Amino acid sequence: MNNLRKYGQPPRAVALVHGGPGTPGEMAPVARELSEAWGILEPLQTRDTLQGQVEELETVLAEHGLPSLTLIGYSWGAVLSFMVAARNPSLVGKLILVSSAVFEERYAAGIMETRLSRLSSEERATVDRLSRELEDPAGKDKDRAFARLGDIIARADSYNPVADLDNGVIEYQYRIYEGVWREAVRLRSSGALLTMGQGVRCPVLAIHGDHDPHPAEGVRIPLSGVLGDFRFLLLERCGHCPWRERHARDSFYATLRSELQL
Repeated sequence: MNNLRKYGQPPRAVALVHGGPGTPGEMAPVARELSEAWGILEPLQTRDTLQGQVEELETVLAEHGLPSLTLIGYSWGAVLSFMVAARNPSLVGKLILVSSAVFEERYAAGIMETRLSRLSSEERATVDRLSRELEDPAGKDKDRAFARLGDIIARADSYNPVADLDNGVIEYQYRIYEGVWREAVRLRSSGALLTMGQGVRCPVLAIHGDHDPHPAEGVRIPLSGVLGDFRFLLLERCGHCPWRERHARDSFYATLRSELQL
């Protein structure tokens, strides 16, 4: 799989980083929307280690983007973008974290409980079965189980989504999710992830939905204490994926356009 897609006309000073890990392509709807006015890079992470993804993203941005570009990361991609901005202050001129994963482990404890509380008993049973399939070392077709689990979790993560909007994912890659996320959790649990924020020199905006199971406090409070130029925007009636939310998508895109024009 090619690890980069380009939209719009050069120069390309905006990059959109997908979440997952292991769900490349999900930022395509945002890339298409913004490419009417800006040249966009959509890096697709292909490495199955945390360090590998950091280095891959750094290389793509350095080779194809302008210096001091605007880096927009979604979910896991927000954390990955945060790490890249901390390691490369001259490369990133502005950082926008969309629906970021939390930055301290204590805020992660209730995320799955919140999700399960929004599902039917049948859906909860399916989540349990799929989770056991993914944890089974002898399990087969884990990408299929990962995709099915992702569909159910996406419903729990949403407030009022636009039903017919394709999620854009090219391929569900459980091997990448498993390899990267375990390392990311260890980094977060140790406190080293948040400490990396001391290296971020650019302005940072975090955009978060008030219905997102990932608690907004797990992004706002830790980052407020470590970043020098930090703003936080809470979108009302919005789940984990703002551009798919009927009530919040216009405000989300208006915010991005405003930030890109600054």
